Amino acid sequence: MCRTLPLLLTALLAMVLPACGGPETGPAEVHWDRDTCERCHMVLSDRRHSAQIRGGPEGGRTRVYKFDDIGCAVLWLEKQPWKGDPRTEIWVNDHRDGHWIDARKAHYVTGQETPMDYGLGAQDEPAEGALNYEQAKAHIRKVEERFSEQGVDIEHGAH
Repeated sequence: MCRTLPLLLTALLAMVLPACGGPETGPAEVHWDRDTCERCHMVLSDRRHSAQIRGGPEGGRTRVYKFDDIGCAVLWLEKQPWKGDPRTEIWVNDHRDGHWIDARKAHYVTGQETPMDYGLGAQDEPAEGALNYEQAKAHIRKVEERFSEQGVDIEHGAH
C-alpha cells in the first residue's frame, strides 16, 4: 500500500491540476481599469473596443494578451514569431454591447471613437461598408503610417 499511495497521489494531481489553470481557449476575464494593454501599456477601460490574443510559442502553453484597441492587438501580433500559428485566437468586443467575438469573423465599421484612434468597431453582423478582418488590418496599418508621419510612437510612448 505504501508504494501505491505516491502513484495514486501523482495520478490524482495530474487530473486535477489542469483544471486549476483555467480554460485553454476563448477570451479571459478582463479586470477593467486595472489590466493594461500589452502594446501601449494603457489601462483597459473601454468595454466596447478592447481585444485579446490567446497564443504563444508554437507547441507551448497558450497565454492571453490584452489590448485596449484592436489596432494595438493587430500590430503587436505582427511582431510575434508565432503569429501564423493556426491555434492563435483573437477576440474583440462587439462595439454595441461589449460581448466577445472572434476578431477574424467580425465585421468592422469605421468612424468609431476608440482608445488609440484606430477607429474600428467590431460586430458579428454584416453592415454596409463594413470591413472584413484583412481589410481592417490594412486600415490599421494606414492609420499607424499616419501616426508615424506625425512623429507619434504609440508602442514606446514617444511623440
